Amino acid sequence: MLNANMKNIRWGINIIAGISLAGLLLPEAVAYSSIANLPAQAGIVALFAGLVCYGLLGNSRFAIVAATSSSAAVLASASAAMSNGNSAVRLDIAVGLVLLTGVFFILAGVCKLGSISDFIAKPVLRGFAFGLALVIIIKQAANILQIHLHHTDIIRISNDLFGQIHSWNLISGVIGLVSLISLFIFSKVPKIPGGLIVILLGILLGKWFDLSHYDIRYVGDIDLHLESPSLPTMSYLEWLRIGEMSIAMLMILYAESYSSIRSFAMKHGDQVLPNRDLVAIGFSNIVSSLFHGMPVGAGFSATSANEANGATSRIAGLSALVTLFVIVLTLLPFIALTPEPVLAAIVIHAVSHTLRPSIFYPYFKLRRDRFVVVAAVVSVLFLGVLDGLLVAIGVSLIMLLKRLSESTLSILGRLNGGHDFVSKAVYPNAQSTSGILILRPESGLFFANAERIFSLAKNYISLAGEDAKITIISLEESSDLDSSSVEAIINFCDEMSAIRKYIFFSRLKFPVQKVLIEAEIQKNSWVKISDLSVDDMAKLAANILLENTQPELISSSSAY
Repeated sequence: MLNANMKNIRWGINIIAGISLAGLLLPEAVAYSSIANLPAQAGIVALFAGLVCYGLLGNSRFAIVAATSSSAAVLASASAAMSNGNSAVRLDIAVGLVLLTGVFFILAGVCKLGSISDFIAKPVLRGFAFGLALVIIIKQAANILQIHLHHTDIIRISNDLFGQIHSWNLISGVIGLVSLISLFIFSKVPKIPGGLIVILLGILLGKWFDLSHYDIRYVGDIDLHLESPSLPTMSYLEWLRIGEMSIAMLMILYAESYSSIRSFAMKHGDQVLPNRDLVAIGFSNIVSSLFHGMPVGAGFSATSANEANGATSRIAGLSALVTLFVIVLTLLPFIALTPEPVLAAIVIHAVSHTLRPSIFYPYFKLRRDRFVVVAAVVSVLFLGVLDGLLVAIGVSLIMLLKRLSESTLSILGRLNGGHDFVSKAVYPNAQSTSGILILRPESGLFFANAERIFSLAKNYISLAGEDAKITIISLEESSDLDSSSVEAIINFCDEMSAIRKYIFFSRLKFPVQKVLIEAEIQKNSWVKISDLSVDDMAKLAANILLENTQPELISSSSAY
């Protein structure tokens, strides 16, 4: 009986959390549609697609998959850049972009690329989000003041805004400011649907004072009808260009989604299944695109609101889905009467959580990645959202390649006569063994650093002379090898055997050991491979030198 009561209590808590969440999700869905320059129904369709698909397929019990401000801004920039002002073409491009984003999500999940978001460095992601929030806030401020913007970079946007100061609609500005202050006040009270309350107050204000007399526009009719699932008709070159944009969209959406999913999973001790989440978000985007919706991801604001409301399972998301369905059936015509400055205030409030200068403090305090985080902000502000995103991703990849290609090779020595071998650069007292040189690449081998690593190894062997009769190379940092790395190893071993130097590879993980066996590296009698420890290989090498015998192929793995 007690267990049944506890279960009922948990159900009740999750249902209440979902109802409260619906009050946040619907206004944000309509608001993000305005960022994407799409009809309000695009955000609502995306909201239903995300809640249904992720609720059925996803792993996180807290994640809420819906339209996000970053994806909306990228979608607006990409569709505007390719449509040349043609609204019909812009809609087709938006649908195609969301569709291909979903397809790439699923392919990434099937290929088990769950760590794909790691290719965007945290400083880059935070800098991009900060710059994007600034751009969105300034654009929405222009909407509140009813100033039309003609550009996408911050300098010319500011010039458009402040150059028309005599044209500002101050009454609209006051309504927007009061709405924004109200939203921040309501956000301090848990489980209060501040967005819906502000929309309701805005509607009542419009009814009492007829805001159209003050040139204040309304959201307008929301024609929510399901489009028949269809694919846009575009040329091959257009699909190719959209595919390029979709990869960028995938990177930023999943980086944002995985960050929020992982944060709450770690907080509550839950298991993270990134590949399953990739597939779930992929299907959410495909379904959204088929019904002409927006791109979706697990945004931090909605997910954190879900957890703050007391949700403990995906029942909260399903409860929000049912509540939204009821609201759409009954209240949607009233939401169409929302004044635009109120909607703009909702957008500003939604993105304001990313506008925290404190996120930059650790980078300047530690004197690490300062240039990177500033470059990400500047690229968005001065190049626009889309080009800024591409530059930010490019900076991340350059950072990764630069760091990996500059991998160092450490000379190891025995520490205090024990079993541990450590870098002699860090521990100068570590002892070398006569006739044996022990080396360790400090990162995994791959195509960009393998040649450099083995070039360094050749130099160290040459300098060591007779102290490198046998060289042990520990590949403990390499979980696998690509073809370029295998080729570099073979060439290195051939050069060393030509000058009668033994090369022992130790600490080989199973995939590394397997690929070297398949490459027939063991046919070189001067090369030996093993998954044994450095200590064991050093002892074996010392015995070989002492007995002056020919070593055999060795491995502690029964497979070999």
